Amino acid sequence: MDLEIAGRKALVCGASQGLGFACAAALAQEGVLVTLAARRAEALAKAAAAIAERCGQRPATVAADLSSPEGRQAVLAACPEPDILVTNAGGPPSKDFRTISSADWSAALDGNFLSAVELIRGSIDGMIARRFGRIVNITSMTVRMPVQQLDLSNATRLALTGYVAGVARQVAAHNVSINNLLPGTIATERILQLGDTARRLIEKVPAGRAGKPEEFAAACAFLCSAKAGFITGQNLLVDGGLCPITV
Repeated sequence: MDLEIAGRKALVCGASQGLGFACAAALAQEGVLVTLAARRAEALAKAAAAIAERCGQRPATVAADLSSPEGRQAVLAACPEPDILVTNAGGPPSKDFRTISSADWSAALDGNFLSAVELIRGSIDGMIARRFGRIVNITSMTVRMPVQQLDLSNATRLALTGYVAGVARQVAAHNVSINNLLPGTIATERILQLGDTARRLIEKVPAGRAGKPEEFAAACAFLCSAKAGFITGQNLLVDGGLCPITV
C-alpha cells in the first residue's frame, strides 16, 4: 500500500532507540524526510546510520532534552515545518506511590506531558496552513489499564490523552489528525528494564508473546499516512489483546 507521504517532513522524538527508532525507520522506508530527536548525540548518530543503511538516505538529527523549553526550541528549529510529528518520551521511573515527591511529579509532567503539548503547539499552525498534518503521540496502555507502581506514567499519560481529545477535534477540519498509540508489552529496552513486571505482563498477553517494534511502527506509519485522515482523537492499542475490552 502506498501511504502517499513520500517527500513529507517528519520530526520523530525519542528516536535513538526503541519505539521511536522503529517509527522513524518505518517512515523513512516510505520516503519521508525524517529528523531524529533524542538526548544523546552518539546514539542518534548510530540510529541515523542504521536508517541510512536500510533506506539509502541519512536522517537529520538533533540532540536535545525535550523536557526543557530550550530543548523543545532546538528541536523545532532543526525541523521547523514538520508535516508529521511523532512525540515520544521514556516513561517515568517505577515507584511506590508513597515515595513520589513533588520533584518526581514535575519531571514526569515535563517529560511525558508538556514536551508533547509544546511540540504540538509549535507545529500545528503550519500543518493547518498546508492542510496536511499527522501527529502521533506514543503513550502507553496504562491510560486504559493502569499498572501498579507506574503511577507517574499512569497520570501523566492520561493528562496527554485528555489534551489530545479536545485539540484533535478543533483541527480535524483542516486535514490535521492527532492520535495516540498505546503500546502494550513490546520488546524494547524500556520493557526489559521493568524486569518482573514485564514478565508478568507477557504471561498475560493473549497473543502469547511480546510485540515486535516493527509491528508497532507499522501502525504509526499508517496513522501518519494520507490514507488515515478520517482517524483522529483516537487511542489505538497495540498490545496483542492484553487490555480487556471496554464498552
